[in-house]
Amino acid sequence: MHRRIWTTAITAVMAVSLGAIPAHAAGASSLDTTATTSTEDDALAGTADDPIDAPLYDATAGGGTVRVIVVTENRDDLSSAASVGETLQTFETLPMVTLRVDKDGLDELAAQDGVVSVTEDELSAPSLDESVPVIGADDAHKAGRTGKGSAIAVIDTGVATNHPFLKGRIVAEACFSPIDTNYGATSLCGNATATQEGTGAANSASGPCATLEGCDHGTHVAGIAAGDGTGLSGAPVAGVAPGAGIVAMQVFSKFDSAKYCGSAAATPCVRSFTSAQVAALEKVWQLQQAGTPIVAANLSLGSASYTSACTKDARKTVIDKLYEAGIATVVAAGNNALATAVNAPACVPNAVSVGATTDDDEIASFSNHGPLLDLFAPGNGIISSVPNGGYDSKSGTSMATPHVAGALAVLRQAYPNEGIASLISLLATTGTTITDEAGVSIPRINVGKAAAAVEEKPEGDKKPRAFQADNDKDIAIPDAPTGSTGTPVTSPITVAEYPGKAPKNLKAYVNITHTYRGDVKLELVSPTGSTYLLKSASSSDGVDDIVGEFTVDASDSPANGEWNLRMTDTDDGDTGTLTTWSLIFPTPFESTTSQTIPDSGTLSSTIAVSDIDGNAAGPLQVYTNLTHTKIGDLRLVLGSPDGKSYTLKAYGSEAGGTLQTTYGVDAIDAVANGTWTLKVTDSASGSTGTLAGWSLGFPSYENQTVKAIPDKNYTEIWTKTAGLSGVGSAKLQVYVHVEHEYLGDLKIDLIAPDGSLHALKANAEEPGGTLKKVYTVDATDLPVNGWWKLRVDDVGVGDTGTVNNFVVRF
Repeated sequence: MHRRIWTTAITAVMAVSLGAIPAHAAGASSLDTTATTSTEDDALAGTADDPIDAPLYDATAGGGTVRVIVVTENRDDLSSAASVGETLQTFETLPMVTLRVDKDGLDELAAQDGVVSVTEDELSAPSLDESVPVIGADDAHKAGRTGKGSAIAVIDTGVATNHPFLKGRIVAEACFSPIDTNYGATSLCGNATATQEGTGAANSASGPCATLEGCDHGTHVAGIAAGDGTGLSGAPVAGVAPGAGIVAMQVFSKFDSAKYCGSAAATPCVRSFTSAQVAALEKVWQLQQAGTPIVAANLSLGSASYTSACTKDARKTVIDKLYEAGIATVVAAGNNALATAVNAPACVPNAVSVGATTDDDEIASFSNHGPLLDLFAPGNGIISSVPNGGYDSKSGTSMATPHVAGALAVLRQAYPNEGIASLISLLATTGTTITDEAGVSIPRINVGKAAAAVEEKPEGDKKPRAFQADNDKDIAIPDAPTGSTGTPVTSPITVAEYPGKAPKNLKAYVNITHTYRGDVKLELVSPTGSTYLLKSASSSDGVDDIVGEFTVDASDSPANGEWNLRMTDTDDGDTGTLTTWSLIFPTPFESTTSQTIPDSGTLSSTIAVSDIDGNAAGPLQVYTNLTHTKIGDLRLVLGSPDGKSYTLKAYGSEAGGTLQTTYGVDAIDAVANGTWTLKVTDSASGSTGTLAGWSLGFPSYENQTVKAIPDKNYTEIWTKTAGLSGVGSAKLQVYVHVEHEYLGDLKIDLIAPDGSLHALKANAEEPGGTLKKVYTVDATDLPVNGWWKLRVDDVGVGDTGTVNNFVVRF
């Protein structure tokens, strides 16, 4: 992702050695990019005039050849590009080809207009009982969220497909294992060919991979992502997504060359060509398009390290293609212990880069990290499956990465209608913040919290009752004709789900710009036509704008229905505009009976609450008004209808006097309807006092302005909260009502007062129509007062719609 995904998507969100061995201490490519740190400009070719990666010229200067991946503008340009060298690998849908070329071939490619980039076909090295609870996956499992219905592609050294921890879970197999005598590379596919699909293609427990060091890597990774230890002796309890399917892919070849293995002692070894990884990722896309429900492709491998996004990496095209199809490419950051860099392809912008932490939430000593890192996950001492039915402990960002891939499968089950950007963002915004030595903050995932962060309810879900409703549609107030009163104009607000009559202290907040406020007469009109004067016209009323709150006794009118603010200009020569107005219903739940607080005793006062759907509020607003000769002797405790207790005020040292204050209590887990009790306890003798009254407020803010959603653009609708006490809760409710010709084009986010973005709906395949839905957002650390905005983005072209309603209920 490589933009701060936890503040831009819910913006969107989502290693490389065996153990803690530095990711590329062995197995350098022919250009020797091992353990280097580069910026994009000096690592990947690519000037405006020359698409050739500069070190390729050095590699071929003595008359030698090199494997390269050629990316063209489109597939029509491939035949010309392929003609300059030996074709080693082609792709079915991508505008690229793998060639063996000499220096003359490089010169010819540089001269072709359709060639975008030419880079070396580099080599990559393969880079739970304790870790699963650390990320909260056990809580998700208890809630039935195991990743069922999704599949994870493990692009690695293959998988021991009959391992008890994985048995019955393999939904597809494929192998891309290039054979190249120049590199001493032979196939690790089940049938010893360069490519194979179907049963046995990626089974690392048989064939040549079974006896090679390093071939246990993919089995270990698969177990972390989706292992299931049910009924097994000596096995971990489970991987992160024990209900998910596994697509096993072998992308490594066997190398018998000390040049590529690093030393004679390390020969033979397993290494992966970049072209094999591209072929596997392309196959992931094809499988998904054919119906395999792949949510993530796991790449626990990598090559040289980068300090800036590697937009010219040959894997970028297919990683972008997968992202657009709703598949996250989750990549290990690398084990070079670099504080400002990650390995390729973790540096590709649409890849989800993953670093490793210990179980104590410290950054693992070997893990790469820094600004390009998206997420952390446990990667130290992880026990998982290995071939021959066993289990072993390994460390590395390779082990952290499948924690994220498995987490995405869990979230796909929890939120089947959300896009991949929303799922990645949920992992980021609900994670535990880890701050590195440079002050860069990156979240360590908590899949349990993410899986419970947003509650989707069925379409047609009941809109929460609003405490305050806004309409911010500009209404021009026409100037009156000379010598007469002007034509009244109105702006509506509809009230629903409010029982009985309107309150005695109904409030209307008005914001009008006008060149002479004295000309304007303001009235509030009830659903039955009753009219309440807010402001009369007066020549002595001054020239200022009209910004203020008016209170009327509307108890003779029903609460529900359409209320209108009516504005009339009574004199000529001046104009104005209504910019916004609000209708505010003060809480009806209050006790106004004066009660004595017993000396050295407890007073219990009750309020009956009704007609509030579901649970209470977070923060519930509890207003108390009392006097006492020593307030420090008092403790105030609120009791909910279902027996929960909330301490409002503890004993202290305050002097006597009056206590008029509002407490904000996170009572979101308490039932709303029923009898609430305020207990006031006097802890010492010799002091007396009186509870004059108290009330309960369930804050809910609504904007009813109908706004157009522009095609291939966005709109925002807002509501402003002020005067609330307390902090945000884990279950902020957001009601959204939109209509659109193609709902699949819409991406909807909540913007909190601190500017943070929280994903509600991702763009997906949905027909046109009406969306009425309540989302629940974790607002635990968010301020409650300020501007809350609903942002609706139309990401497609050719369709339009409207935002009709937006409610924030605390």
